[in-house]
Amino acid sequence: MTTATASLTPTRTAAGERRKFTGADRKAMLQAGIIAPDDGIELRNGELYCKYSGAPRRFTVDEYYAIAEAGILGPEERVELLAGEIFTMAAVGGRHAFCVRWLTKALTLALGNTAVLDSQNPVRLDTGSAPQPDLMVLRWRDDRYPELPGSDDVLLVIEVSDTTVRFDRHHKAPLYAAQGIPEMWLFDVNARQVEVYDQPMAGGYARTRVVGIDGVLTPGLLPDVAIPVAEVMPD
Repeated sequence: MTTATASLTPTRTAAGERRKFTGADRKAMLQAGIIAPDDGIELRNGELYCKYSGAPRRFTVDEYYAIAEAGILGPEERVELLAGEIFTMAAVGGRHAFCVRWLTKALTLALGNTAVLDSQNPVRLDTGSAPQPDLMVLRWRDDRYPELPGSDDVLLVIEVSDTTVRFDRHHKAPLYAAQGIPEMWLFDVNARQVEVYDQPMAGGYARTRVVGIDGVLTPGLLPDVAIPVAEVMPD
């Protein structure tokens, strides 16, 4: 079936919330040079806005990492940068961990040395997005990725969802599609099925299909890989 495209504008959902800031965070950003006094950045209900335009203050990937280096983001925080805004990530539960664990094993065996499997690490999509998918299959590179991979390196991105299905479906999928990532698998561990997205375009993926518990997953760019859904999905 074909789904309607989704907006790239971040919205609050039950699965993802914008990371709130304090007055001390704003002061630390000023001290670190991430924002400047003449930028007119105001704090409203924990979010930063430009008082001149009224628009939210969005961050680049470089600024995002500068915020972490300044100690504003704690090392224990689970956050990711999406379309210039910092979102909290859901805690990893047992069913989520089960699926990631056995997907990792199955894909490692299936891929061999034809591609690189990356687990729960960021990808630099553009100047304002560094999401952290559960798994990515990357093109083989002899330099072994000394820096963050980019969208051109990704053959397949995988999100495993128990409490984050709507957020991943309506927010992250169109973000991946807009950057030309060829395929996304969304594992819904509660429904025990996988949504497969492909044919990326500017507003989202043009095609979506659902693979049930008895199905087999094969990436479009890796036709020799076959992952039985039942082997990686929790009961």
